[in-house]
Amino acid sequence: MFNKDEKKVAEELSNSSNIIGKGTTLEGNIEAYGNIRVEGRVVGSIVTKSKVALGQSSKVEGDILAQNAEVAGEVKGTVEVSDLLLLKPSAIIHGDIITNKLIVESGATFNGGCKMGVSIKEIKIGENGQSKELFKKAVKTA
Repeated sequence: MFNKDEKKVAEELSNSSNIIGKGTTLEGNIEAYGNIRVEGRVVGSIVTKSKVALGQSSKVEGDILAQNAEVAGEVKGTVEVSDLLLLKPSAIIHGDIITNKLIVESGATFNGGCKMGVSIKEIKIGENGQSKELFKKAVKTA
């Protein structure tokens, strides 16, 4: 599968952290292997193989695709999380949620549809700037 060098590079990439600070506006899509923290405004999609953390002052106008996510700000778009999505009391989501596990704290606002138990097979970061994700469309039945 992977040789030692490829494993080391993949581990280093997934341990990186990226921050969009308060007062910063970024227009365009973000793709990363590591964690992403947003305190400012992003107009575009966010894709990571790790965690997305949106602070109270954050505003995202676009879709989010991640392994884990913690939302305390506002999102206008679809949120797709392969593991755990945590909505803090100040979270506002206008769009659909697709996740495996969901925690909604008292005070969070969510307007949209929700599918749980959907597992992402793989999150791919595109080499040409276009991300492709593969999803199982099967939803666990109760």
